[in-house]
Amino acid sequence: MSATDTTEPNRRDFLYVATGMAGVVAAGAVAWPFIDQMRPDASTLAAASIEVDVSSLTPGMSLTVKWRGRPVFIRNRTPEEVEAAKEVPMSDLKDPVARNANLAADATASDLDRSAGEGKENWIVMIGVCTHLGCVPLGQQGDFGGWFCPCHGSHYDTAGRIRKGPAPENLHVPSYAFVSDTTIRVG
Repeated sequence: MSATDTTEPNRRDFLYVATGMAGVVAAGAVAWPFIDQMRPDASTLAAASIEVDVSSLTPGMSLTVKWRGRPVFIRNRTPEEVEAAKEVPMSDLKDPVARNANLAADATASDLDRSAGEGKENWIVMIGVCTHLGCVPLGQQGDFGGWFCPCHGSHYDTAGRIRKGPAPENLHVPSYAFVSDTTIRVG
């Protein structure tokens, strides 16, 4: 037989293809429960984001909530605190990077970049974990009126920026958004 000779498909060829396809479907049916069990359950998905009612926070007050097992600081800053944070020159900051999940990686640590944005500059939301060794800083304390980590003496200002001490970075800002005038969704 030469290479130009062709054979017509026969019944046996059809049975081979049909059996192979049945095997693929059966393998998929057996594998699916193992693949499906790797997805996170409903309680994990629910913890991916939280909604926090901040209607009771008057200027100068703060609230600590738990998100993904970590404390999150939410603060309604006074107009004086906002102005003081805006007046800090970037050259005075130990870490001039925003560390804000809502912004591009090259954003600066200006007060506006770290706050909730234009019109809501008084709101600041940060992950409450010291960037030095993972302690939880104390609020409304320290040399700059923001947060103070008593473990090794890191001082953060009212915008969560490291100003003094061994911490290498600003407090990180999680992804968050105002879903209404009084509710913040973190995550």
